[in-house]
Amino acid sequence: MDMAVTTIKQHLIDPEICIRCNTCEAICPVQAITHDSRNYVVDAEKCNWCNDCISPCPTGSIDNYRTMPRIKAYSLAEQLGWDELPAELSAEERRALAGDDATGEQVEATPATAEPLAPAAGTANGQAVFSSAAFGATIPPWSAAHAYTNLYGPKAAEKTITATVTGNLRVTEVGKEYDTHHVVLDFGNQPFPVLEGQSIGILPPGTDDKGRAHHARQYSIASPRNGERPGHNNLSLTIKRVLEDHDGQPVRGVASNYMCDLQVGDKVQVIGPFGASFLMPNHPRSNIVMICTGTGSAPMRAMTEWRRRLRASGKFEGGKLMLFFGARTPAELPYFGPLNNLPKDFIDTEFAFSRETGKPKRYVQDAMRDRAADLAALLQDPNTCFYVCGLKSMEEGVVLALRDVAQNAGLDWDSIGATLKREGRLHLETY
Repeated sequence: MDMAVTTIKQHLIDPEICIRCNTCEAICPVQAITHDSRNYVVDAEKCNWCNDCISPCPTGSIDNYRTMPRIKAYSLAEQLGWDELPAELSAEERRALAGDDATGEQVEATPATAEPLAPAAGTANGQAVFSSAAFGATIPPWSAAHAYTNLYGPKAAEKTITATVTGNLRVTEVGKEYDTHHVVLDFGNQPFPVLEGQSIGILPPGTDDKGRAHHARQYSIASPRNGERPGHNNLSLTIKRVLEDHDGQPVRGVASNYMCDLQVGDKVQVIGPFGASFLMPNHPRSNIVMICTGTGSAPMRAMTEWRRRLRASGKFEGGKLMLFFGARTPAELPYFGPLNNLPKDFIDTEFAFSRETGKPKRYVQDAMRDRAADLAALLQDPNTCFYVCGLKSMEEGVVLALRDVAQNAGLDWDSIGATLKREGRLHLETY
């Protein structure tokens, strides 16, 4: 019997320009996005076309679709094997793929025609599950400076820009397994404008075990907009040498070890810059609350240093800076010494250490609850922006702590959380 082909606009990620930043997977409210060591992919059976992942994607790699018969949608296994997106199929090719009896097409609701769906919290054992990603902003604060993005990359006019290493300083005190470096890259007379909160991609030399060129690794910029050295066309990165995966298994991180071993004068291939939402506010009296762990301190260092330079110049009437910074021990915390030297009337810093000898475990969310009164006041101030950066495992605890602070102060978290997202004032960048 003749039948029409039911087709969908299948949401796909372009592996050529994806920088594997994990933003899409972290923000997806229905867990439709997953990844392996090579590619990020979208499960057509789970994707509800809410489009929450579109605007936060720093490269636009997530904003791709192919019209496919629903019964022949590209599987996760197929997508994981791609080096580039497949070509769009013609109507005849789609009908042939669906079977000989197909005579026409019936298109389901697509991102262009479907009603937007609210973020899904999900359920477990009949109980609603808290979704921290549902509160993360996808737009910058209203007073953020204009960000330039994707000046260099696979689909830009120039594929890469060459930077020269002008500094490589170790910024932790312990053994090689926790080796963290502050790497400075100089771009000479080549334009490469960046802002605090943006990131770049590093292309490590060589090929993977399948003979393919290594894909870019993303690193947050740790220096302010006018350079690691003021007035110079350079920037810095905070890079931890990776010697084991998240399961504790030995692994040698391709890009992290390459970057940590660089010498002054070495050349590095860079793409980017990326990111147009995790940007700091610039209006007078704006407050910034920064919550981070480990190398998630990079964008926080950039924001703090820009505010410090403005303050030193007398050109900015800044609001409050507050930092919650977590690590296993003080020795493993990057920039521990310089942070302690900042004036107390400039930045309010709370450290949290989870493996300090002879002391109970303390995480950033514990430090936040200890400062509940201050945070409650800041939550009610429309000039306050919150930034969270670090391992994915910290995100839910941090947002839950904000919720608890609000509720214990008699505030309506659902209203406050929605406002923070709508106004670009709560930013989550976890990996």
